[in-house]
Amino acid sequence: MSSTTNALKNVHGTIALAGAGKMGGAMLTGWLAQGLDPRRVVVIEPHPSQEINALAAQGIRLNPTAKDVGEVDTLVVAVKPQSFREAGAALKSFTGSSTLVVSIMAGTPIAVLEAVVGGSVVRAMPNTPAAIGRGITVAVAARKVSAAQRAIADALLRAAGSVEWVEKESLMDAVTAVSGSGPAYVFLLAEELARAGVAAGLPEELATKLARETVAGSGELLHRSDLSSATLRQNVTSPGGTTAAALEVLMGSDGMQKLMTRAVAAATQRSKDLAK
Repeated sequence: MSSTTNALKNVHGTIALAGAGKMGGAMLTGWLAQGLDPRRVVVIEPHPSQEINALAAQGIRLNPTAKDVGEVDTLVVAVKPQSFREAGAALKSFTGSSTLVVSIMAGTPIAVLEAVVGGSVVRAMPNTPAAIGRGITVAVAARKVSAAQRAIADALLRAAGSVEWVEKESLMDAVTAVSGSGPAYVFLLAEELARAGVAAGLPEELATKLARETVAGSGELLHRSDLSSATLRQNVTSPGGTTAAALEVLMGSDGMQKLMTRAVAAATQRSKDLAK
């Protein structure tokens, strides 16, 4: 964390955040917590939350005009993809040829971003655990992004968790399907595990707590352990025991492997469709 903090403290110029909803707001909170000077931050958000309004007291500029701000050094685009083309015309007035543009919108290619807002584009896909600093973001940079700009993008994204860089933009649809949408799959697992517990006779409140704590604790164990997920699974499974009986169902021919493959394929295709 210290290297990220130092990197953010050393960021110069104006950073504009377009879209301060859950994800954009989480990133902004992370930037400020890790040392970014709030006076360097411009937030463009037509419907700011109370939390975002409160940050104005720290020095961020909320909804100034492009005339008042001028060309920004970095623009982070966190608006909804379906709103981007409408919002993009206004955002373009904040950018110039040397502006770094970091997008966290699903299904929006670098070429579209370059056409709509200009600048040197980094396309990134974070996920919702960014809200607690435990997100995973995958990023890809356009060819004209400089090493210095890439370092700034990395520091801004890393404030919300870990960052992986890829060279091929074509991988971003699958990234969106696995890690971008992935938290919903985990939440569904907790939801259905609780439901199954109720069906097996547990009180609903107890089943819900058992499911939530089991998923959360297992995730933390996976995070801290150097062992593979397969090894951790095997360590829980005694031959002929209760876990083995359940896994026979979950790993059957119509079980989780086939279902998850279909689910990720569907999300990947939808990401591709959004880009059209």
